[in-house]
Amino acid sequence: MQRLFSGFAGSWPGTGLLLLRLLTGSALIHFGIASVREAPPLTIVVLQSIGVGAGLLLLVGLWTPAAGGLAAIVKVWIAFSRYFSHSGDLWIPIIQVVLSTVLAMVGPGAWSIDARLFGRKRIDMPEL
Repeated sequence: MQRLFSGFAGSWPGTGLLLLRLLTGSALIHFGIASVREAPPLTIVVLQSIGVGAGLLLLVGLWTPAAGGLAAIVKVWIAFSRYFSHSGDLWIPIIQVVLSTVLAMVGPGAWSIDARLFGRKRIDMPEL
């Protein structure tokens, strides 16, 4: 997983990535649950459920590139289905596609489970 990122940004950039992950994950969960409550077709329910799962992974910063890529694909599919059915606002899934893609490309930051599991480790060798 570490080779997918140039590094796990800390300090202010890491804080920015944390806020971006929290915003994107929360939006995916909120709009996914709100959409499912409107009783859409089964295809949209499945897609939104996948989006909610990806949003949960983004919130905690676990498997961020995969979760961001999956969320982007799901939201593109939802945007196309809304475009062709002429129902709903297109801007919300488009914004979610952009945010998810950015997280998939940039990475989770230092304050994430990915950084704890796959980040660089410091090994101190005892002196002989």
